[in-house]
Amino acid sequence: MSMPFYVAPEQVMKDRADFASKNVARGRPLVATVYDGGILLAAENPSKNLHKISEIYDRIAFGGVGKYSEYDQLRQAGIRHADIKGYQYSREDVDARSLANAYGQTLTQVFTHEMKPLEVEILVAEVGMTVEGDQLFHIVYDGTVLDEDRFTVLGGDSDAIRSRMDGAFEEGWALGPALKAAVGALTGPDRTIEATDLEVAVLERSNGRRAFRRIGDDETASLLA
Repeated sequence: MSMPFYVAPEQVMKDRADFASKNVARGRPLVATVYDGGILLAAENPSKNLHKISEIYDRIAFGGVGKYSEYDQLRQAGIRHADIKGYQYSREDVDARSLANAYGQTLTQVFTHEMKPLEVEILVAEVGMTVEGDQLFHIVYDGTVLDEDRFTVLGGDSDAIRSRMDGAFEEGWALGPALKAAVGALTGPDRTIEATDLEVAVLERSNGRRAFRRIGDDETASLLA
């Protein structure tokens, strides 16, 4: 009888992590940053129908990078989770932290027990009533939840983008400068990107209960001008 082929568990985990990280890095990146009026989310995305950035609940937004079909399933699951919790308890009980933890548990379960991990990185952002209440949770393909305070970067050459964003970040900046910095971090010094190839949205603190708002191409071009 032939002996089964043995692979050390740590090698299996390493191979899965390498597989997921390489495929996520091939995706077009996304940057989210706080600004004086809320939270800005900007991504390189020429598609007008396949959104990388979406609303989850009243003051909560979702961002995804990687394999679209996989992070869109997570987006839909997050909406159902938030709706059920808000219905069973109250709308105020739905928060980004608990949603990020739920996503982290799902991604950990898939990463450790399934043959193929999910090729995604996702963002859960919540705008608070004050700047101190803003939250950015970056969830990695293996279920790790990162609590970011000023900005976060998903996908692409994240180290280089993060370095450019770190150099440009200013406390309390307005929406225009924040968007220019985010787009500059996404593109780098060697290329430019048109407003039509960007997907931009904000969680506006002053926008009432429904804080999420998409920014169209014309407004994006005006802010970048």
